[in-house]
Amino acid sequence: MHVEILEILDHCGPLKLTQVMYIVNVNCSILKQALVFLTKQGLVEEKIIKRDRKIYAMTQLGATVLEQFKELIEVSSLVEEPKGPYVFQRTNSLARSTS
Repeated sequence: MHVEILEILDHCGPLKLTQVMYIVNVNCSILKQALVFLTKQGLVEEKIIKRDRKIYAMTQLGATVLEQFKELIEVSSLVEEPKGPYVFQRTNSLARSTS
């Protein structure tokens, strides 16, 4: 959920709590806990706008962490081991076992 929040803030820009809540589809108390965690980590910041209304925005550190996370996912999908019973053939390449 933390990454999903960062992705939403990256895509949509600063949002109110209720907006994030509807997009993530999670209850308010769980979302608040996640936002407190992300804020303490310096990935999200709370800003006050008109009439003491709060919005949440991703920080530069949050953008960097999200980008690195996306790169990690991309690299891990490239090196992910195939699922199922595999054996090495003489060519040292992986092949699915027929047994």
